[in-house]
Amino acid sequence: MALVIGLVTGLLLARPIQDWRRRAARPGSGGSRWSAGRRAIPDDQQGQLPGLGRKAIDSLRAGVVVLDSDDVPVLVNPAARAMGLLRTGATPGSIAAHPLIRTLAGQVRRTGVRREIELDLPRGRDNAGENPLGVHLRAMGLGAGYISVEAADVTESHRLARVRRDFVANVSHELKTPIGALQLLAEALVDATEPGAGAPELSEDMIAARRFAERIQHESTRLGRLVQELLELTRLQGAEPQPAPEPVAVDWVIAEVVDRTRTAATARHVQVTVEGAKGLTVYGSDAQLATAVANLVENAINYSGEDTSVRIATRATDEHVEISVTDQGIGIAPTDVDRIFERFYRADQARSRSTGGTGLGLAIVKHIASNHGGRVEVASTLGGGSTFTLRLPASPPDDLETILPSAGIEAGPAEPRQVRP
Repeated sequence: MALVIGLVTGLLLARPIQDWRRRAARPGSGGSRWSAGRRAIPDDQQGQLPGLGRKAIDSLRAGVVVLDSDDVPVLVNPAARAMGLLRTGATPGSIAAHPLIRTLAGQVRRTGVRREIELDLPRGRDNAGENPLGVHLRAMGLGAGYISVEAADVTESHRLARVRRDFVANVSHELKTPIGALQLLAEALVDATEPGAGAPELSEDMIAARRFAERIQHESTRLGRLVQELLELTRLQGAEPQPAPEPVAVDWVIAEVVDRTRTAATARHVQVTVEGAKGLTVYGSDAQLATAVANLVENAINYSGEDTSVRIATRATDEHVEISVTDQGIGIAPTDVDRIFERFYRADQARSRSTGGTGLGLAIVKHIASNHGGRVEVASTLGGGSTFTLRLPASPPDDLETILPSAGIEAGPAEPRQVRP
């Protein structure tokens, strides 16, 4: 779809358009279904546009907006107008693109990279929070400062996603109380079957009861962790507004992670080492970033053998701060690399059960990275260990990326990438 729109809009804008750009902001006569085009293009030059290309853009269900280097719409089809992607311009009778459209176009001009986002747009002031319009926006450069933005209606998929998130959140909240009670009862059973000092040996029945109680305690703890991670993932996916981004010291994040994972590392005789640049700063939520890195380190510890090491390294580039976690574990098979960030996916089911994993840790890392305008990558060799790299922006988020997390949406470049050696 994007390729077709790019080709057609390229044809439509192939004629000289310098004069069109100067006249784009002038009031035009309304009434035409291509009213934006009429305002941007003089009547005496309308005939220069290829009629077939104009009809093709006009007939698309996807909205199309083309902005010039001054962010003035020079081409708008009816679908884009119906989606509310236009606003009243600064001068009477003129039009302007939605602020998000202009911000997205500015990002594409600055970076030269195509951008994709999904978000919910209010349908009006009276019902801004009710039944929002879900749109998938894709922006690409056409040259000479012109940007084409394609908008697809994804309202239904967003509604279903909200229903699913609400269901998971409600069920998880309801499960917390009985799981907590189950953990307390299991702990009481374990204490009740504990042999006292000088007490005779336990009978076979008591030994069996103690074994079952310990198993119940272990499984209830695992179930409690699963519910907690489900709630965390639901929040990250937009069930709750994300906190405003603040400067976060990477040194603090690493120190917090080392402290959280010290017990697990000691139990498995795994040494956690830290190296790399100091004094780095990223922007976002310190608690979420610590959770993301801790999940990576815990994964590395659980899938490493005894008497091995896990290395946490930090590095700064011109635009990003990288936090990598390298282990000497079992590695990941090439057939599993592309799926490890999916919820509940486990490359080794037996191994995951033995380590008590829930299958949600890496999914949480992916969403935290996305909400912070970054991404997570993995490079792994089966039997040779893995390296997970969390790449985060080194500068404060711009206007668009500040809006995205609060709406529970993701930007294209924030999706996880898998890198194979």
